[in-house]
Amino acid sequence: MDFVKEMRDKAKHLQKRLVLAEGTEPRTIKAARILTDEGLSSLVSLIGKESDVQKAALSQGVDLTGISIINPAASPRIEKYAREFYELRKHKGVTEEQAKADILAPLRWGAMMVHLGDADAMVAGAESTTADVLRAGLAIIGTVPGSKTASSCFVMQAPDPSWGVNGALIFSDCAVVPDPTAEQLAEIAVSAAQSCREFLNAEPVVALLSFSTKGSGGDNQDVLKVRQAVDIAKARNIDFPIDGELQADAALVPSVTDKKAPGSPVRGRVNTLVFPDLGAGNIGYKLVQRLGKVEAFGPFLQGFSKPISDLSRGASVEDIVVTAAVTLSRSK
Repeated sequence: MDFVKEMRDKAKHLQKRLVLAEGTEPRTIKAARILTDEGLSSLVSLIGKESDVQKAALSQGVDLTGISIINPAASPRIEKYAREFYELRKHKGVTEEQAKADILAPLRWGAMMVHLGDADAMVAGAESTTADVLRAGLAIIGTVPGSKTASSCFVMQAPDPSWGVNGALIFSDCAVVPDPTAEQLAEIAVSAAQSCREFLNAEPVVALLSFSTKGSGGDNQDVLKVRQAVDIAKARNIDFPIDGELQADAALVPSVTDKKAPGSPVRGRVNTLVFPDLGAGNIGYKLVQRLGKVEAFGPFLQGFSKPISDLSRGASVEDIVVTAAVTLSRSK
């Protein structure tokens, strides 16, 4: 499986509209040019004052032909966006006057474009913190119905095709929720399953990981949390196999599964691994990436009602292009 090629091909086929909220950021401007030239988006919009965006583009030698520039302060949509933001946030004490000022922030404006259907996906984070991107997304776009948890996943591409889906697996959550409750862990599992469908084009088979397998770790609270998360997920009438708590070897190696968790519904088929907390997830994906020479793509946000992605502030131009392609591929 060539994950990046498949996501680019899918984005090119879907021809969705992308908003890049950090419109004066040099790498973002270069990425906008590539995304437009490769036809990965039907329209790429950069948010920022036109003169500032043009100045930044000139300094990078980037031609902005075919790329939209949106200055929130001069937009004819300001009243509509401000009113919608007020309706979404008035329960938090936001006034109409405050809403008109707050919506001018590029992250909020970009999120509102997606929320109201003026764009299909948003990518940001080259110069904004993950917390800021998440706040804008949660306040305006919100999470999928029935869930309150936004999380993340990595697509891990191993050279050995016997793992997961032709060597590809979903690892979640490795970047967002530090210490999820059982309810949050269940929601992360459901979101990760959806990511498996979208990214790997496969039916998810989900294992919730722990240092314990089927009670071997006793009644430790961390173990109980994972068991409870499995029960909560199953109670939601999910349409994919799930099991836990499982140690990593019990989840992935059929001979070990037979010894430690005989009869497990995920035996030999796992393609989606859900970690019990951010420490385990972050350490786990980096160990697999470095020691196993496995490609790690992400993190990609999941659980939002519409596509939104966060970037590392150290992201390269190619990282932004790939993240944008992945995000656009999620637009239905």
